[in-house]
Amino acid sequence: MTHLLTRNSRVEEDLVDQLFNSSEKRLARTLLLLTNFGKEGGPQPVTTPISQETLAEIVGTTRSRVSVFMNKFRKPDHLRCRLVLSLTLI
Repeated sequence: MTHLLTRNSRVEEDLVDQLFNSSEKRLARTLLLLTNFGKEGGPQPVTTPISQETLAEIVGTTRSRVSVFMNKFRKPDHLRCRLVLSLTLI
C-alpha cells in the first residue's frame, strides 16, 4: 500500500513539473532523481549509460536542448559527465 501511495505522489509531482516548469528545470529535477539526491545515503553515481535522446524523452524536449542544458550545467561545475553520460552530481 505504501508503494502505491508513493508512486501516486510521484506521478502527481511529475504532472505538476511538466505543466509548470521549464524543460531546463525538468532536466535538472530528472538528473537529481536519477542520482537519489536528497535521499538516505546521499547522491549515488548513475552507472547505467543514459543517452541524451533518452533524457530528452523523459523531460519532454529535444536532444539538442538537453545538450545545451548539459553544457550549461557543466560550466559552473555542478555536474560531471562522461562521454556516455555517467552522472555524478557534486
